[in-house]
Amino acid sequence: MDRTPPQAESSAAPATARGPAGDSRRQGFLAGVKVGAGLAAAAFVLAVTFGAFARTEGWGVLAPIVCSLVVFSGSAQFALATALAGGGGVPTAIAAAALINGRFIPMGVAVAKDLRGGRIRRALEGQAVVDGSWVAAHLGGGRFDRYKLFGATAVQWPAWVAGTALGVVVAPPESLVESFGLDLVFPAFFLLLLMDELRGSRAARAAAALGACFAAALVIWVPAGLALLGASAAALLGLRKGLVPRATKEAGGS
Repeated sequence: MDRTPPQAESSAAPATARGPAGDSRRQGFLAGVKVGAGLAAAAFVLAVTFGAFARTEGWGVLAPIVCSLVVFSGSAQFALATALAGGGGVPTAIAAAALINGRFIPMGVAVAKDLRGGRIRRALEGQAVVDGSWVAAHLGGGRFDRYKLFGATAVQWPAWVAGTALGVVVAPPESLVESFGLDLVFPAFFLLLLMDELRGSRAARAAAALGACFAAALVIWVPAGLALLGASAAALLGLRKGLVPRATKEAGGS
């Protein structure tokens, strides 16, 4: 009975070992793309409202698109635009956006052990960490499917940039925005985030209530942008109480 020569067996073994791993990576990436497609559709609509809003606030054509290319965070970009529109000034707007994006610190820490390569490569891979992709890639027990993370973000980022460009170029009038309910997308987006967070703990509800009180009091005397920044100080209550988003706690295995 013929046998494969030992040399052929040894050379075939690595290929066989690489096959299932490659298939697993492709499956993970495609699964991420499938999940990300739904998220991308919502991101596209939200990005159209951002582009239109930024254009009406005098950002011009290029600045909103560059902002979406670089920042790629709906909550931070809207906070930035809202703070500027409310007269808060550039430092206030940047501070508000930075506070909102602070959530990526614990998210990045949770996923860091599943990234690969040196510092530069890991930093590049970490750019795929966005809210929906991070949740979709969570396997439980503090582990993440990095290829699913990449796939989910790979379709969301171009959708976000394209939606921004469309909103900037078309700049739909306020009547059209209201007719299609696009003016509700932004507050509804934040409302969903808030509702999910309020289910997390009693400290989260206390921080939200305190933030609402801060905003209601400050908006009487200061522009809306400054009120937004002042209200975010309520997050310090969460830090003092050791408040961590539930998903982050689960990712850490606690």
